[in-house]
Amino acid sequence: MRGPWLTSVFGLVLLAGLPLVAITGLISYAAYDPRLPGNDITPEKGLFGFYLFDWPTSPVWLYRVTQGVHVILGLTLVPVLLAKLWSVIPKLFAWPPTGSPAQTLERASLLLLVGGAVFEFVTGILNIQLFYVFPFSFYPAHLYGAWIFLAALAVHVAIKLPRLVTSLRSRSFRRELRTSLRDTRPEPPDPDGLVAAAPAPPTISRRGLLAFVGAGSLTVLGLSAGQTMDGPWRRTALLAPHGRYYGPGPNDFQVNKTAASVGVVAAETGPEWRLTVRGARQVRLSREQLLAMPLYTYRLPIACVEGWSTEQTWTGVRLTDLARLSGADGGAGVYVRSLQRGGVFSHVSLSAGQTTDPRSLLALRVNGADLSLDHGFPARIMVPNAPGVHNTKWVRELDFRAPP
Repeated sequence: MRGPWLTSVFGLVLLAGLPLVAITGLISYAAYDPRLPGNDITPEKGLFGFYLFDWPTSPVWLYRVTQGVHVILGLTLVPVLLAKLWSVIPKLFAWPPTGSPAQTLERASLLLLVGGAVFEFVTGILNIQLFYVFPFSFYPAHLYGAWIFLAALAVHVAIKLPRLVTSLRSRSFRRELRTSLRDTRPEPPDPDGLVAAAPAPPTISRRGLLAFVGAGSLTVLGLSAGQTMDGPWRRTALLAPHGRYYGPGPNDFQVNKTAASVGVVAAETGPEWRLTVRGARQVRLSREQLLAMPLYTYRLPIACVEGWSTEQTWTGVRLTDLARLSGADGGAGVYVRSLQRGGVFSHVSLSAGQTTDPRSLLALRVNGADLSLDHGFPARIMVPNAPGVHNTKWVRELDFRAPP
């Protein structure tokens, strides 16, 4: 079955999909507003930590779409990537590994390309499943790995694109889809050595192999896409790591981290809880005092870096009203601190654009009911189009002063 045409078919699919996965991943990095204090967890990133613009609050569904595409398309491409690697196994283990400067460059790019692809897909899938078995932080490793992979991909495409075009033109795709197993023949010998010297009789046709890989991708898509939807579709996301059902009622939607997992206990969120708001002056507010302030209700999505998203109706106090109450500048950003113990997302900086958006809330209720403890009771941040981890739960302090 192996040969330049089959390899090129898989390569063409990856060439269309992988750049989109990479672009949406880099967009996710930008959505973290890494220039703001405490938001970026990629030390000494240098030029790899590009940042070109402030992340917008509109449209409210933008991050939901981009991160959903990043995760779901990445998962869908896994069967194609495995098929592509299978198709070039003879090339990966060719000996001697180099014979000329051009071949040395190609082999080096191939090593970084295959290694980078495997690293990015494996760490990404493990992150989706919250299975952190690797001895390093996912976020910087995934970012650095992405740039290495993209550089290797650019070199590989520059070297192989003419060969890919020639190989695709060598056979009719439509004719291959009509060729039965009985009529399947090996591709002609090629200079890359992908075609076996003495091929065994085929046990599957090329159309059968393409259908097998395509069915695998469609199956993965069907078992993961539901995590970006609400209603009954969520229960079809068998590959989703956060469960599909949280019991009847207004708090039945995904939970990334439970209160127990981050050390937040009910005693800290009871009647003694107070929100500290710092600006030109300091104000401490109970939940009852917050509920007595003007409340606003908006239907906003919340989307997580792991790919899940949901849209719910949130009710709370506008961040602009809390800034005004503390005497802060009307265009100030805010530094948010949580009751969460430890962890890189126990605090977050929100930009002035996010803080001043009238839909940005300190949410107290969801879908007409009080927040559950796992959803951030007594109060959580809800900012349109922000990554889920920036919608901080169990808020204890809002600091509208210029952060250190």
